[in-house]
Amino acid sequence: MRVDVVSIFPEYLAPLDLSLIGRARARGVLRLAVHDLRTWTHDVHRTVDDTPYGGGPGMVMRPEPWGEALDALAPADAAPPRLLVPSPAGAPFSQAMAHELAAEEHLLFACGRYEGIDQRVLEHAATRMPVTEVSLGDYVLFGGEVAVLVILEAVTRLLPGVLGNAGSLDEESHAHGLLEAPVYTKPPSWRGHEVPEILRSGDHGRIARWRRDEALRRTAARRPDMLAALGEDLDKKDRAALDRAGFRAPERDMAK
Repeated sequence: MRVDVVSIFPEYLAPLDLSLIGRARARGVLRLAVHDLRTWTHDVHRTVDDTPYGGGPGMVMRPEPWGEALDALAPADAAPPRLLVPSPAGAPFSQAMAHELAAEEHLLFACGRYEGIDQRVLEHAATRMPVTEVSLGDYVLFGGEVAVLVILEAVTRLLPGVLGNAGSLDEESHAHGLLEAPVYTKPPSWRGHEVPEILRSGDHGRIARWRRDEALRRTAARRPDMLAALGEDLDKKDRAALDRAGFRAPERDMAK
């Protein structure tokens, strides 16, 4: 996968050299480049922003440097990338979107600052490439760089060969619409707290059922919206586990 990130603070993306993303880059699984937007300015002050039309507080990022940056990184004679613009007005980022993005060949991130990027940049880009405004949640950050770090962590770990044990993707939170069950390691007893006996039993069938039940209970307690979305995917054992834990399973759709 090829990834390009454009920012006025390229040093903010230094963590992309670390950990598994750094290894993926070193092995060529991820071809990632960070670009300074000011490269595409032409005045002595390297200006990237101006006052907003219509008045109001703050500054807006000018369209000219962004237009040149996108022209350089997504030329008309090449396959178009998918442009991602972190924004509190964007679509919520999710594990499903992470899987969708992991299937792309080329991602291009535009990190806005101040009050955001002139809307015409996105409108013009949409005539040439898919454009997605994406939000991490219902809050506002200083800029898009933090969101890029989060999105790339979620996407890169889904690329083939990045994780040492790809099977862990099947058991983690959100993989099957549930939060992950609690996890434990050695020692078996720590400060008066014991590892659940069943996890030390060696009975893989019982362990799998325990993890499923714990995931159901945790999801019901913390994310009832996720549990409600499962609907018909809950079987009798799932519903019995929720009942024992004092939670009500979502009603079945009798019209189906």
